[in-house]
Amino acid sequence: MGKQIKYLHTDNGLEFYSDEFNRLCKLEGIMRHLTVRHTLQQNSVAERMNRTIMEKVRCMLSNANLPKSFWAEAASTACFLINRSPSVAIEKKTPQEVWSGNPANYSDLKIFGCPAYAHVDNGKLEPRSIKCVFLGYKAGVKGYKLWCPENRKVVISRDVVFDETAVIPNLSLKNSSDKENQKQKYAEADLVTYALNVAEDIDANQEPSNYSEAVSCEDSEKWMFAMQEEMESLHKNRTWDLVKLSKGKKAVRCKWVFKKKEGTPGVEEPRYKARLVAKGYSQIPGVDFTDVFSPVVKHSSIRALLGIVAMHDLELEQLDVKTVFLHGELEEDIYMQQPEGFYSLRKGGLCLLAKKVTLRFETVTKTVVQEKNSNGSFVYLLLYVDDMLIAAKDKGEIRKVKAQLSEEFEMKDLGPAKKILGMEILRDRKASKLYLSQKGYIEKVLCRFNMQSAKPVSTPLAAHFRLSSALSPQSDDEIEYMSHVPYSSAVGSLMYAMVCSRPDLSYAVSAFGRTKDGVIGYVDADFAGDLDRRRSLTGYVFTIGGCAISWKATLQTTVALSTTEAEYMAITEACKEAIWLKGLFSELNEDLQISTVFCDSQSAIFLTKDQMFHERTKHIDVRYHFVRDIIASGDICFKPLRGFMEEVENLFAMKNLFIENLCQCGDC
Repeated sequence: MGKQIKYLHTDNGLEFYSDEFNRLCKLEGIMRHLTVRHTLQQNSVAERMNRTIMEKVRCMLSNANLPKSFWAEAASTACFLINRSPSVAIEKKTPQEVWSGNPANYSDLKIFGCPAYAHVDNGKLEPRSIKCVFLGYKAGVKGYKLWCPENRKVVISRDVVFDETAVIPNLSLKNSSDKENQKQKYAEADLVTYALNVAEDIDANQEPSNYSEAVSCEDSEKWMFAMQEEMESLHKNRTWDLVKLSKGKKAVRCKWVFKKKEGTPGVEEPRYKARLVAKGYSQIPGVDFTDVFSPVVKHSSIRALLGIVAMHDLELEQLDVKTVFLHGELEEDIYMQQPEGFYSLRKGGLCLLAKKVTLRFETVTKTVVQEKNSNGSFVYLLLYVDDMLIAAKDKGEIRKVKAQLSEEFEMKDLGPAKKILGMEILRDRKASKLYLSQKGYIEKVLCRFNMQSAKPVSTPLAAHFRLSSALSPQSDDEIEYMSHVPYSSAVGSLMYAMVCSRPDLSYAVSAFGRTKDGVIGYVDADFAGDLDRRRSLTGYVFTIGGCAISWKATLQTTVALSTTEAEYMAITEACKEAIWLKGLFSELNEDLQISTVFCDSQSAIFLTKDQMFHERTKHIDVRYHFVRDIIASGDICFKPLRGFMEEVENLFAMKNLFIENLCQCGDC
């Protein structure tokens, strides 16, 4: 490349510290930098690559069923592949291309450890090939490096036929047939498709997808009982009338939806639920209906309430509204076909005229009047369609509310709250802690995409890795290939976990406890993070007692022209959320102050206090400037993170100094 080495940074290995090598470096004018013994962090880049190589070596040897004695061949092949793999650090080029100027050639790549048949000529009646194991690529030679188990020698050959659909059994140990079949399983499947492909076998605990599956599975009696119970509730509440379809009207089809809710192991049995739903997607907005909605509470409101429950050690119980959609009055005429399995032969040709719809929130509030008790305590009620959480200081107050609701609706008392929206609720009242967990949901997602044996990592996406539309399928073949990969389903499954309890999919929102700090906010922006439209990313999180209750990470709606502008727009979004949270806690009669939001941009904070509209800010959308009024009123105060980060750095410096002074032998 025409450049000279000025400094060489290595460890104290003898291969780098021989007299001959030292003389060479001195002759070439190369300065030597050596690390302290047993201090890997001083040579972090090289040591991290060593770890990457050895991780690949372990996987390659395991997948190929080769003993540890072949580690050098696996390491050589790993380096060969790394040098020909795209890297984000060099603009997604390969090291081979950057070094030589020529693009990498992938036509000769083969699976490490796969069976290979090398051509031989040992006579007219002898076999024309010997069975070997592929070990890699011989440097400087246009041939493959093979291991022949028969004569225990390394063979270099260019006339080779590879069988990449099979793996040779372990060369040192006799494997069971089960283990051989499991390698076979990985070799025959495309790795990407295998990782994301939905399991073909129907799990015994999986819910039926339709009526036919429900009546033919092992639990058919339980599903039939659940459907019968649903039909009885519908008739009891006079949900519909059996009528003749009016002229000019059309009947909506319906289907059964089955759900098996797992009970607490050893405590309660699983619950089988069947719901009859109309296929509303066949209706046209403005023609068949005007609006469709269900009363739902925000996830951040749920987490905020749970934080209050933990802080004040409140009682927390749960209710379920049976046939929730039977308690709201319907204004439009909606006709539905008779349900499968319960079709009346005597009344053929008739359809169902719906009379009731989903329970509306105002129906509940009319039943339970918010009334402050004489002792100043409150009863909190959260409603998500048919799931209710009730929190109060005294169980007697909760029983009173349950009695009021039961007079109007058919309720099922679930006792102490154990789960809400797929989130398990665990409490340690002695430690004043309340935990949220989606372990069960995440395990089901992993099983669905055949990743139940995948190993967890702390950072699933590297900070320097950026996605763009250029990475999406471009050719017809790529589009056709991806159409069979459930990528969208996998992303959607992860998004629900992110919405509920995993803001970054690596740190779980787990423990709520008592706190004196109130609610604290943090906000940041990633300038021009979107590679396609160069929009910036807004990110904020609000915590109570050090645990996140509200967060957001989204692209900004307009393009920011500087880092300051991106941070300023992010501050505005965080300020809107802070005001909403402040109002929420005020309604919940909680005196929790949200006076401070931390930001790492001094210039953006200064801009929020600058009331002048000048050349730098006149192009910014007016809606972002409302933050200035909020700050001027003193409701929210934005502070820089610098002081906090300096304290953290000082702590680490003190820790390192303490460790260095423990021993001066050089071996610690």
